[in-house]
Amino acid sequence: MKIISLNIGRPITVDYRGKPVETGIYKTPAEGPLQLSVNGLYGDGQADLVNHGGPDKAICVYPFEHYSHWEEQLGKRLEYAAFGENMTTTGLMETEVCIGDVYEIGTALLQVSQPRYPCFKLSQKHGPADLPAKVLATGYSGFYFRVLREGEIAAGNAIVKKQSGNAEASVSRVLHFMEVGRKDTAGLADLIELNSLAEGIRTKFREWLL
Repeated sequence: MKIISLNIGRPITVDYRGKPVETGIYKTPAEGPLQLSVNGLYGDGQADLVNHGGPDKAICVYPFEHYSHWEEQLGKRLEYAAFGENMTTTGLMETEVCIGDVYEIGTALLQVSQPRYPCFKLSQKHGPADLPAKVLATGYSGFYFRVLREGEIAAGNAIVKKQSGNAEASVSRVLHFMEVGRKDTAGLADLIELNSLAEGIRTKFREWLL
């Protein structure tokens, strides 16, 4: 397990269906190590601070293993950070990574906090309007880290698992609940009790149970 590309970028304004949209999805690989704080990587930024960024979404991760699938679907070669991720990784798959898993990377310590839920900005960047729906259908979503210990990280760093989270709460399973969870009240009740799950997701699940 390792980082193959560490990516950052400041928000820019782009056109989406004839309207200006500010987005931080256009990231590029960084050279050398970067400082990582509880709010993310030095030099990185998000445009929509309601749905992106903050301590529970400090680092967005996307598995490089999915790139070949999307290259075939989109009919083009994808560069690192194609999905706006901060870390392009190998060895961390959504079906195996669980909420609460803790990893040491460089001198930092990070914990899996929630799945990455795809939004329209993927369509803006790559073209197909149904791309977010296709991401959901495949489960190739990526996920977020929160930072437990600030430090320095770089492309090429090994990703070392230090602690296992809840084996019943894989990233893929929680993503499924984020999409259709209203139908499974028992499952929602269990996830609400998972302290390592991002508070924003737990709040949403609580509202669904009302």
